[in-house]
Amino acid sequence: MADPIKISPYEEEEAVKEPARTEVETPEKSDERWSGKERRSIKDTRAVGFFRSHPQAKWIIAALVVLLLIGGFFIWRYYSVRESTDDAQIDGHINPISARVTGTVLKVLHDDNEVVQAGTLLVELDPKDYQVAVDRARADLANAQANAVAANVGVPLTQTTSSSQLLAADAGVKGAQRDIESARAKLNDAQAMYAKTSADLKRMEQLIAKDEISHQQYDAAVAANDSAKAQVEAATSAISSAESRAAQSQAQAEAARTVPEQLKVTRARAGAATAEVQRAISALAQAELNLQYTKIIAPVTGVLSKRSVEPGQTVQAGQPLFSIVNLDDIWTTANFKETQLRDMKVGQPAKIKVDAYGKEFSGSVESIGGATGARFSLLPPENATGNYVKVVQRIPVRIRFDKGQDPNHQLRPGMSVEPVVFTK
Repeated sequence: MADPIKISPYEEEEAVKEPARTEVETPEKSDERWSGKERRSIKDTRAVGFFRSHPQAKWIIAALVVLLLIGGFFIWRYYSVRESTDDAQIDGHINPISARVTGTVLKVLHDDNEVVQAGTLLVELDPKDYQVAVDRARADLANAQANAVAANVGVPLTQTTSSSQLLAADAGVKGAQRDIESARAKLNDAQAMYAKTSADLKRMEQLIAKDEISHQQYDAAVAANDSAKAQVEAATSAISSAESRAAQSQAQAEAARTVPEQLKVTRARAGAATAEVQRAISALAQAELNLQYTKIIAPVTGVLSKRSVEPGQTVQAGQPLFSIVNLDDIWTTANFKETQLRDMKVGQPAKIKVDAYGKEFSGSVESIGGATGARFSLLPPENATGNYVKVVQRIPVRIRFDKGQDPNHQLRPGMSVEPVVFTK
């Protein structure tokens, strides 16, 4: 048999004062017995009782509220000075390598993904045809130089000869004039003598008719008259001859006076020969350049890509053979929303997270695009059609990596990145 339950005198006294209840009544369970005011009073009493029993709780709650406000401020401050986007990738210069002359490929010395230095020989074309062109150009140059020397020597020679001819012609004209004057003087003398002998002959004829003189004297007068007449005719012929010589000398002088025009012609020929030399020099230089172009070299340091040439292939001028990616000059192109550019400026620092490596690189804003990406698209949107829908546009922003962060050239154009620009 179980032992009876013992009740203390205190418990018996409390049991007499207040009968036992089988169920605790609360305002939630008995709405009929408790009004709303009474229920609120009970709740406030419980709350006051909690804070009375735990006086440090209100300070803890107040501290939590302050911490939340401070944390919210710092979170707002953190994100308000940062602009980020995941629409970004690494860009760089991709240099196409093409042939500058037509030729047959002899050697291809490098392959895709090889790192080459600037000036490295990549492809070699057959140089025989271009070597022949160089030799022909050199021969043409030598011929032009010889012609130029001959033409230039002819200039002073023509000048000297023409000047001598002009002097001689002038002297001949003067001599002919003197001869004409001398012949005319002789003609005058001969005419005077002829007139005298004619007069003497007439007197002798009168005297011979009267037999006052001998026939010998008469014959001497006739002979003197004939001699004087012959001298007149000779003097007249001398004048005609002197005049002919004077006309010839005058013609020679007129011809000699064309010396300046002749010199101009000679100098023009010399200038043409000199110009021909310059043309031949240019042709030789072009031939030598074409010979050099048979060796195709790398213009920059980088990684080879897109090889499209094989030995024995005939390539045309301008045909692409390789592409070189310059890994020393790369940047990030980030397409920010137009609403993110309010405080963005050139020179602001940035952090660039590279998805491939999960690490951040430092950089700075180098430039902001001049137009949205839609303006440069193949089919830009036409907003004047009547069915306009406003869409937030994106503008490309170039972010330059700080130097010295990628010595092993792990960053490659096309990689996805997430840049964050610090606007303040």
